[in-house]
Amino acid sequence: MKKLDDTAILRRFKNGDTSAFKEIVLAYQDSIYSLCTYMIGDPANAQDLAQDVFLKAYQNLKTFKPNASIYTWLYRITVNTCIDYKRKISFESLFRHQQHEEDIIENEPSGDPSPESLYGSKQAAAAVKEALGKLSQKLKAVIVMKEIEGLSYEEIAGALDLSIGTVKSRISRAREELKTLMKGFNQ
Repeated sequence: MKKLDDTAILRRFKNGDTSAFKEIVLAYQDSIYSLCTYMIGDPANAQDLAQDVFLKAYQNLKTFKPNASIYTWLYRITVNTCIDYKRKISFESLFRHQQHEEDIIENEPSGDPSPESLYGSKQAAAAVKEALGKLSQKLKAVIVMKEIEGLSYEEIAGALDLSIGTVKSRISRAREELKTLMKGFNQ
């Protein structure tokens, strides 16, 4: 991900240069899609949600006040969009009486190509995904942003409008819950 000059981008966009927004999309699209995928667990819907995030950002960029970076602002929009999506799905499932089963994201290992290691990596990815799926949205958001996206405590706090202490507390709780949920998994 390349670093953008937020002030210059905002100035250009507010002066009518819509190509400035293209730079934002190109710089952050992979991170936003990845966060959506981890938050909701469905790559196809994550792609739609990532597009929604950028649409919301485009519609609100002229009123954006640079108290935080564009990056943390986009993360906040992303987390809120994913939470709203999950709420909508939960609400709709009450009326359909159907259980949603999430597809397992299978990651190819980058190292040892043996069948045993492939199987072990896929099993580990499935176990982590299943454990993440059992966390509350609040805990899932902070642990994904910290451990998977690599954001600092300060960036997470800014993106979610939380204190750093709250972020650290939620990350600690998420790690403890993940340890408990992963106890049965042996590599």
